[in-house]
Amino acid sequence: MNRLERLERGLLKQSVPDIKIGATVRVHVKIIEGEKERIQVYEGVVIRKKGTRNRETFTVRKVSYGVGVERVFPIHSPYITQIDVVREGKVNRAKLYYLRERTGQAARISERGKAFTSEPKTASPLKSRSP
Repeated sequence: MNRLERLERGLLKQSVPDIKIGATVRVHVKIIEGEKERIQVYEGVVIRKKGTRNRETFTVRKVSYGVGVERVFPIHSPYITQIDVVREGKVNRAKLYYLRERTGQAARISERGKAFTSEPKTASPLKSRSP
């Protein structure tokens, strides 16, 4: 292990939630304006994850006043105070760039685990046909 890897390991956050693509997250970001500090909450859908270790980033997309806004957050940034996973989406892609062209109901992602919560159906015995 070289010196750079040791330095990077020391900067990793200990508690990072498992953020999945398609999840709706609420990111609490520390904003410094002059001498004042405040926490800004940014909520949207995770459309991309990239990188490894402390270089890992994720992109969150939301629609604000009819305009799509995307923001890239480093997971291990000291300015991110908290990440809440609001709901997990069911998607089959690693990158959700197709959401950029969609609006309204077409841009909605179904929730993971909600569609198949009923008990599994068992196969019924075959009925013999009598002529």
